[in-house]
Amino acid sequence: MASLAIHNPGLTLGQGLNAGRGSVGSVTASPPAAERVVEAERTDAEVMLAVAAGDEAGYTYLVGKYHRAIIRFLFRMVHNEAVAEELAQEVFLRVYRSRESYRAEAKFSTWLYRIATNLAVNHARDTRYERTAQVVELDVPDSDSGAAPEVADDDPNVEQQLLREERMAAIRAQVAALPERQRMAVLMHKYQEMDYREIGEVLKLSESATKSLLFRAYQTLRETLKQYN
Repeated sequence: MASLAIHNPGLTLGQGLNAGRGSVGSVTASPPAAERVVEAERTDAEVMLAVAAGDEAGYTYLVGKYHRAIIRFLFRMVHNEAVAEELAQEVFLRVYRSRESYRAEAKFSTWLYRIATNLAVNHARDTRYERTAQVVELDVPDSDSGAAPEVADDDPNVEQQLLREERMAAIRAQVAALPERQRMAVLMHKYQEMDYREIGEVLKLSESATKSLLFRAYQTLRETLKQYN
């Protein structure tokens, strides 16, 4: 299996959540301009179908497009940088292995996040007695580096800073305490900006069931965090 990672681009995702936009292992995270123009004319599903027909450049393009988002998504699930990178590598390895059986029945991104979600769930179950509570940053947007950006403030006093830190800690704790599916749905809805239908396809739920799941999750968060509103 090691030879697959060497000879097929994109299976090594690089080191650290702060990896740059350049070379990522054996894949170039930013494809050449001419290649980006060609790929932009096709949907991701069409690119993946081309990969099934032997288009290695298409595979490199898809890995370069999605690997940072997948690592971030997995990091929020497992809160461990090394594990998130390992799981992300496994996600794209499974994408490559499944290339010939791929059917464009849903958006490529939906199919990709379904793979990532299943791996994260399996990891959580396998390490249930080893891990501490998961930590999720709900109120901090992503930066290009993958790390939480510093927040500029107009000379906050000590009390304001302590209140903000207390609120953030409470948010992290309450999101981590959500039931597994609710937590995943919130992450996909808030961070990946996926709609109800897409989240439902990942979690194998109807659109109405997904709406209900998210409603319960946000209702729980509002109740448990109302003292910070």
